[in-house]
Amino acid sequence: MDLDHGKCWANSKKDSWRTTLLLAYQSLGVVYGDLSISPLYVYRSTFAEDIHHSETNEEIFGVLSFVFWTLTLVPLFKYVFIVLRADDNGEGGTFALYSSICRHAKVSLLPNRQIADESLSTYKLDQSPVRENSSRLKMLLEKYKYLHTALLILVLLGTCMVIGDGLLTPAISVFSAVSGLELSMSKDHHQYAVIPITCFILVCLFALQHYGTHRVGFFFAPVVLLWLICISALGVYNIIYWNPQVYQALSPYYMLKFFKKTKKQGWMSLGGILLCITGSEAMFADLGHFSYAAIQIAFTFLVYPALILAYMGQAAYLSRHHEIDDQIGYYVSVPETLRWPVLAIAILASVVGSQAIISGTFSIINQSLSLGCFPRVKVVHTSDKIHGQIYIPEINWILMILCIAVTIGFRDIKHLGNASGLAVMAVMLVTTCLTSLVIILCWHKPPIVALFFLFFFGSIELLYFSASLVKFREGAWLPILLALFLVTIMFVWHYASIKKYEYDLHNKVSLEWLLALGPTLGICRVPGIGLVFTDLTSGIPANFSRFVTNLPAFHRILVFVCVKSVPVPFVPPDERYLVGRVGPASLRSYRCIVRYGYRDVHQDVDSFESDLVKRLADFIYYDWCRPRKASDAGNEGFASGSDRSSGEHRLAVIGDTEFSRTAAFEVEDNMQQASVSFGFQTVESVEDIIEMSTPKERRVRFAIDDHDELENRTDVHMRQELEDLWAAQQSGTAFILGHSHVKAKQGSSLMKRLAINFGYNFLRRNCRGPDVALKVPPASLLEVGMVYVV
Repeated sequence: MDLDHGKCWANSKKDSWRTTLLLAYQSLGVVYGDLSISPLYVYRSTFAEDIHHSETNEEIFGVLSFVFWTLTLVPLFKYVFIVLRADDNGEGGTFALYSSICRHAKVSLLPNRQIADESLSTYKLDQSPVRENSSRLKMLLEKYKYLHTALLILVLLGTCMVIGDGLLTPAISVFSAVSGLELSMSKDHHQYAVIPITCFILVCLFALQHYGTHRVGFFFAPVVLLWLICISALGVYNIIYWNPQVYQALSPYYMLKFFKKTKKQGWMSLGGILLCITGSEAMFADLGHFSYAAIQIAFTFLVYPALILAYMGQAAYLSRHHEIDDQIGYYVSVPETLRWPVLAIAILASVVGSQAIISGTFSIINQSLSLGCFPRVKVVHTSDKIHGQIYIPEINWILMILCIAVTIGFRDIKHLGNASGLAVMAVMLVTTCLTSLVIILCWHKPPIVALFFLFFFGSIELLYFSASLVKFREGAWLPILLALFLVTIMFVWHYASIKKYEYDLHNKVSLEWLLALGPTLGICRVPGIGLVFTDLTSGIPANFSRFVTNLPAFHRILVFVCVKSVPVPFVPPDERYLVGRVGPASLRSYRCIVRYGYRDVHQDVDSFESDLVKRLADFIYYDWCRPRKASDAGNEGFASGSDRSSGEHRLAVIGDTEFSRTAAFEVEDNMQQASVSFGFQTVESVEDIIEMSTPKERRVRFAIDDHDELENRTDVHMRQELEDLWAAQQSGTAFILGHSHVKAKQGSSLMKRLAINFGYNFLRRNCRGPDVALKVPPASLLEVGMVYVV
């Protein structure tokens, strides 16, 4: 047990509340930067073309009513009180919902799944009684493979729309902030100043990404806090000074009056109103960096009231100024003496909001990469202390180029708002659909609850989505085109990866073939450690047999390494490594399965190599010291206790625990592995999908046999194996990876041939190879050419 955590828990609630309030303050800069700057462009985008401000004020009051209820129903009710509870071990976002569904129903398309993964401490399942209707839906989803694919495509679509939002949000945020210059210069000068200044700020913003958020993040929260105080204070001033009765427009009655007067044009203007909830998804996506209570407090008691006051203040000012129909924007409601300071704060706030969505784009692409749904790219971790802060150079520069191109191409708030609004609503619709499944499958609530959630919030979002979709030719085409392009890339990559795994699975070599290799066949063992990377969790991969066939030698210590992702956000370090033998102990051949969650930081090659050797040494000690039958001692070669006639052996979870090396020790299965002196779980690894019953609460006692002869022989063989391991480490490590070329088999459909022969191979040639992703030194790399006919 974590003693420090226990001490904190024992302290008064004062420290807990102080920590929560501190997290709420810090969340302002990371979570609410995008949402807080929406008053800059909502009214301007809404009144851009479809409707006009009249002296009856029915339009402005109707828009205010829509803004109020949209902010209340979607960010406050849907996200703060419902969706945030659908976290995955404290993590949020599209992939968090997907991984929760995959753990409760067998709908994942990830390869090399193992029942052993369910023993992970982060692989928690809701133990509440499963309802009959929930069970029916689960069986329906598990039965039809096309539903698995449809669910994955839905998740990928939401992911692509988040990436599209990462492209559009910086453009519209910075452009809206800089557009305040139009009130201080002539129209001729303004049109030549705003675009260059916006592009310059965007270039600086993307150029600074490689330094990491933590380098400049210390002023993010103060900037957003200052901005929220500024817009709320200006809102209160405008309400009191211009129209104290503006609060009446919060009544839903004004929405009906708005539609009654504006009809179709009013419905089309909803594409601008929905921008008031831009950035709401960040509350859920960034949940892992903070806490549910912190995000809830920050939005409910600060962000939400400030935004409502800002919109009410703008409406109060506009209700008394009808002559500025063509200049509706945020800055017209700012007193002239405060315009320049507000402009400066707005530009800083727009940069903070843009930084938050760019960081979120990097994060979600990294998650897609971990789950095999995105081509390999370079991921740089910019902070050793703060988890999850990453930088992806290729994506950063592509985003910058596209963002500048969109700014120059659209040149106005209207088109940028139409494009951004459609991306935002598409992400929210995906979240609503996935949360409905979580309510049934994970929370085991009655289907009527999920249907009410889906119908109520889905109808609101569909209304806004339809209004955005109508603007297809006026900017909304961009996120649709971008999403189709990215979904195609991600699905082709994932599809080809699955086909490669199936090929490896069907062409793996039997263990008898490995056991038959020896000096009589001209095979020699060379000093060193050979790490053979494969996606298989059992069996001998075909690329190793091809390697030995062409070069009749392999290393004295042979390790088949499978680096795999599991549908959890994090895998505790104590549970990351599954280690077992391949063949008898005399063969010095092992299998190591390294498990990562979709938010885990992958180790660099140096720490991975040293860590792997340490885990192998720990496994060797464990394997020789665990109890065995006395008859095992008489086996030829004195095979270890895990050896069996089938050649496949137990896999043990090898953690960071230091061994006390005593003759007897105990394991409490109901305890956390990090809290015991010798915490291993073992699972059978005979089949590709390992089946293991759920561990029950029990006490297991391991004891080494007291027979002196057996003990002495055990020590001799164990010491010899450990010495061989250390000697091999001193000789060096070779990384054996497959260099694959994939082609569709004859008779495949035209779509499959296009996807595999052209799409996947083009992506494979132009993205980073597995050796670069693993940071393997070129001098230690051995690549084995393989042709996959799938």
